[in-house]
Amino acid sequence: MINVSDVTLAFGKRVLFKNVNIKFSPGNCYGLIGANGSGKSTFLRVLSGEIEPGSGSIARNPRERISMLQQDQFAFDEHSVLDTVIMGHMKLYDVLKERDEVYARESFSDEDGHRAAELEELLDEMNGYEAEADAGALLGGLGISGDMLQKKMKELEGGQKVRVLLAQALFGNPDVLLLDEPTNNLDIESITWLENFLYNFSNTVIVVSHDRHFINKTCTHIADIDFGQIRIYAGNYDFWAMASQLALKQKKEENRKKEDKIKELQAFIERFSSNASKARQATSRKKLVEKLTLEEIPVTSRRFPYIAFKPERECGKMILSIENLCASVDGEQVLDNFTLLVNRNDKIAFVGQNGLAKTVLFQVLMGEMKPDSGSFKWGETITTAYFPKENASYFESEARLFDWLRQFSEEKDETYVRGFLGRMLFSGDESLKPVNVLSGGERVRCMLSKIMLSGANALVLDEPTNHLDLESITSLNNGLIAFPEVVLFTSHDHQFIDSIANRIVEITPSGIIDRAMTFDEYIENDDVRRIRDEFYHGHERLNL
Repeated sequence: MINVSDVTLAFGKRVLFKNVNIKFSPGNCYGLIGANGSGKSTFLRVLSGEIEPGSGSIARNPRERISMLQQDQFAFDEHSVLDTVIMGHMKLYDVLKERDEVYARESFSDEDGHRAAELEELLDEMNGYEAEADAGALLGGLGISGDMLQKKMKELEGGQKVRVLLAQALFGNPDVLLLDEPTNNLDIESITWLENFLYNFSNTVIVVSHDRHFINKTCTHIADIDFGQIRIYAGNYDFWAMASQLALKQKKEENRKKEDKIKELQAFIERFSSNASKARQATSRKKLVEKLTLEEIPVTSRRFPYIAFKPERECGKMILSIENLCASVDGEQVLDNFTLLVNRNDKIAFVGQNGLAKTVLFQVLMGEMKPDSGSFKWGETITTAYFPKENASYFESEARLFDWLRQFSEEKDETYVRGFLGRMLFSGDESLKPVNVLSGGERVRCMLSKIMLSGANALVLDEPTNHLDLESITSLNNGLIAFPEVVLFTSHDHQFIDSIANRIVEITPSGIIDRAMTFDEYIENDDVRRIRDEFYHGHERLNL
């Protein structure tokens, strides 16, 4: 259990939250949500004891172990994958290492024997004899195979390191588990595994995530940072969204009724205040007006960008035809005789274990890469807009954001471009920032602005939700649901896929699986499961 008492956190004059009093209880999973910059990650560090709050206190049980997902991918580079995971329970790791050192001594004394016995007893108490098996099981669930356990962390790719660090945080049944964006770099199957793990986890979990489906599946409570406070709501993200909006609506409705009543009373006062026979009634109504106070509705820190894709023309009958497309990267074949016909009104989510295959497919279709063989053809009526997975090359100049966006707009009027930037949450002097200093989330909003200005009727989007907060993801999600034409996209956001796609194309090592259905229907479909088992036979895992 963690008790937060009168905690205030500020950076200079900017107060993130003030006089917070909340309790995190065992058996609950808390989703910590709030706008970008509201202090979610900082609050986790306060709870872990890594940093001190400006005022107030955090009460932790000294007998309980707190585990936090590490963000430094290079901190364990000289350690093996297996050791890195076990180091999640440092006391157990130290006992294991000392035991190995004691038994390795050439002259094993009586004192060494006594110490070895003590260490064996400690291992038994901490379930240390199962440490390697438990670590292997966690890594397996997250897609790290057994042949990688003895590799040094520095030999792993960035995404693999993130999975190992996540296994480290989960290892050893910690009493309090603090997770900051644990689904980053995970495929959908690994996310599903983590959802099940946390669902069955019996201790306290506090998690920050931009994945709405993940929060809904795992969280029993929502801790909302907003209005300079942190408030806890029982229920998952969808329940919080409904409850908080209902509460706001009720406050506004109560204020509206009070305003109407005040206007009615004031009209009576103005009409009869000079009338001797009505003077007493007018005075009485004045007192009523004084008692009727409007409840102050604080301004939320949440901001939703306006995202709407408006095609300049409808798609014709012919959209896109792909025939026997082959492509390789550094000698590795990633597309092998890929064939697909895209139809009108298709919103296709491309899934599969090989993220590179999906990216290469989009690069070929957008003319950024030449295929080894095969062909593709867009219809005559089709205009495309592309959101690349890596967008750094678009932002290498020192051009002002205003000038950067205006080059993609047919309407060059300054008021129009500034208004467009304002709707995408770039207000005031922010439009004058050089684009090479923009954050990841700001770059994504810029790329989405560019696409909106294009008027394209076929959108090709490679992981468009990366770096976005929940509010921006929601706006993008709604914008793509409302888009009337063709969308080809990839994402690891379950809800994003399920709410947009009407067709799923999975790229497997043995061919593609193509089904006109929602993502949830695809996952639950017995025929799809059978085909996937056949297509992935002999391969390590089945990833979406």
